[in-house]
Amino acid sequence: NQHTDARSVSTSSTSIAKHSDPDMTYPTHLAKRFPRLPDIAATAPVARRIEHSEVHHGLTLTDPYHWLKDQGYPEVNDEPVLDYLNAENDYYQTFLASHKPLVETLFAEYKGRVEPTDVSVPFTKHGYEYRYEYLAEGDYRTLIRKNLANGGEQVYLDQPALAKGQDYFVLGDYDISPDNNHMAYSLDTKGDERYTIYFKDLRTGKISDVKFDNTSGDVLFVNNGQGIVYGQLHADRWATKSINYYDTVTQQITVLQTEANDEFSLGFSSTSDEQFLLIYSGTNDVTEISAVNLVDVTKPLFPLVSREQGFNAQIDHAHGQFYILTNDTHVNSRLAAVSSAQPDYAKWQTLLEGSDTQYLKSLQTFNFGVVLHLSRNALEAIAVLPYDEHPMYDVDFAETVYDVSLGTNPEFATATLRVNYESMITPMQVIDIDVATQTQTIRKQQAIPSGYTPSDYVTERIMAPARDGTQIPISIVYHKSFKPDGTAPLLLYAYGAYGVSMSPNFSTTRLSLLDRGFAFAIAHTRGGDEMGYQWYLDGKMEKRQNAFNDFVDVAQYLVDKQYTHAGNISIMGASAGGKMMGAAITMAPNMWRSVILDVPFVDVLNTMLDASLPLTPPEWSEWGNPIRDKAAFETILSYSPYEQIQVREYPPMMVTGGLNDPRVTYWEPAKWTAKMRHRKTDNNLLVMRMNMSAGHFANSGRYGQLLDLAEEYAFILVAHGINQ
Repeated sequence: NQHTDARSVSTSSTSIAKHSDPDMTYPTHLAKRFPRLPDIAATAPVARRIEHSEVHHGLTLTDPYHWLKDQGYPEVNDEPVLDYLNAENDYYQTFLASHKPLVETLFAEYKGRVEPTDVSVPFTKHGYEYRYEYLAEGDYRTLIRKNLANGGEQVYLDQPALAKGQDYFVLGDYDISPDNNHMAYSLDTKGDERYTIYFKDLRTGKISDVKFDNTSGDVLFVNNGQGIVYGQLHADRWATKSINYYDTVTQQITVLQTEANDEFSLGFSSTSDEQFLLIYSGTNDVTEISAVNLVDVTKPLFPLVSREQGFNAQIDHAHGQFYILTNDTHVNSRLAAVSSAQPDYAKWQTLLEGSDTQYLKSLQTFNFGVVLHLSRNALEAIAVLPYDEHPMYDVDFAETVYDVSLGTNPEFATATLRVNYESMITPMQVIDIDVATQTQTIRKQQAIPSGYTPSDYVTERIMAPARDGTQIPISIVYHKSFKPDGTAPLLLYAYGAYGVSMSPNFSTTRLSLLDRGFAFAIAHTRGGDEMGYQWYLDGKMEKRQNAFNDFVDVAQYLVDKQYTHAGNISIMGASAGGKMMGAAITMAPNMWRSVILDVPFVDVLNTMLDASLPLTPPEWSEWGNPIRDKAAFETILSYSPYEQIQVREYPPMMVTGGLNDPRVTYWEPAKWTAKMRHRKTDNNLLVMRMNMSAGHFANSGRYGQLLDLAEEYAFILVAHGINQ
């Protein structure tokens, strides 16, 4: 994703100014003035400015930092680009050197809350029991299985050994053949999410010379174990070109499906009963699904849902029936079923009607029934719908604010359902549920070796009125010694896009803030799906500004209720959440004590105008197509954070990026940093950490991720005058 310049519009500026003056809503005198985090030196990098302009819908957009996009991308070899990125990293290291003891203290606290030799709860599949283990101080998991027939154990994938010598290492996916003898797995060693698929003989431990580069990473063995299904990416862009079948015996590749429309994305999965291969092609608004029996995937696909029908759907299968979640008749989706022998749309039978108060999010079939992941009033829930005449029931929990999701449930024929449960004060629990008796058994409680007492902390859910009257949920957690008298610092987090909900989960790293007097809050803004699918629709396309307004209004409400005060709030968001932070900075800069923008999607307009970028066409259904649609162009221009940078004071900022990031390209944070440094009139610290060997998800090892966060939290603490 990419950018342009706020003073770049050569025509009337009225179309971009309507959301750019925060003092129209939040007068400067409301923000108590605090010493800001000053520049560490007068030698902050200054990016050169090179004239570049484009004309769209009669407007000339100029962007003097356009040159930061290497013309050879995805290869980045341009020397001036690398020089600038390295200069920013050197400047960032100067900041770190000044606060090394604090970073080390935080990192030590984080490590003390991690079980060094963590072991997962085993799951069973095809006669084997599978688990993972971390070695002491290890960054990566060792994957182990046990033969239930003879008790023999085997390390079937030694990730620590594979990761040796790699700056970045991620296991994308793996699958094991039905006869348990072969394994296919995918690795990413650059962070660009272009995975290489490998094959391993589990009887001998030998890795085959056959491998597939440039794949989506997903792998699936067919039922006879003779081959795998995988996604092949385009050579020149990060998008799936085709879904392929590779026959491991004949070594022949069969293309199962391609996609000619760049706005549609390809994917695949198996039904839970392992009877059918499902191939998906879709946008954010429309899904097309075809199927074929997993016995022979080279046979012709048969359609289940066509794109012309114009709705979203998810499908699973059990006992001769396809089960479908679809928003064809209700925005929050209904549950339907149809015979797999005659799956025509006209024959779909509704099992559960759509509801204004209940959003059906996903499903998984088992031999005992359909399990639904749903939400009601911004709270996640798991419900079981038996195939017999028994009514649907919820899996109940004692807390009122929590997060629950389906755990690892690979076996269709089971009497036990596994879920993951946590809250902002309850560490993660792996719970097995006997579906006959509904009895819950906690199989694992997240261990915190350095100690943790849940009763020392308080969590609550409150509602804040947005400027249009909509009630916005807020999840909050703080130490029991916290006093809501307006004096405390607060960290506010949000995402608010793509219909992704931000759950009130537990965080060991967050404890370091709470123990230093912070409150932590999540703003569940529109654009996510916490309050249902309409909540998502009300924060996208022409309604995108709602999400930004919600975030700023939540902050003001927290001030009004004396959880904190204006100017004592730090904010943090990643990716599309980074866009939220960029908008918040430009809408209400005096509200924030510091800002963390992780891999921020802040140059929305330029990105959506560049159809050559792999994620741009699929994203038009989320933000609008400014190439074809003048109204979409004007809407995006009105809020795109990069366009909204004004000549004025801004709070301290830390920006992060990844050189190999295919989702938010490296030049987005780089251009934001360059332009912000050029235009801001204060001496508040602005630093950028560009990971030169990773992508969207930064460091890959568990301790590397903790170190990244220690640096970010150190930035926040220093901005609040806390140095230990």
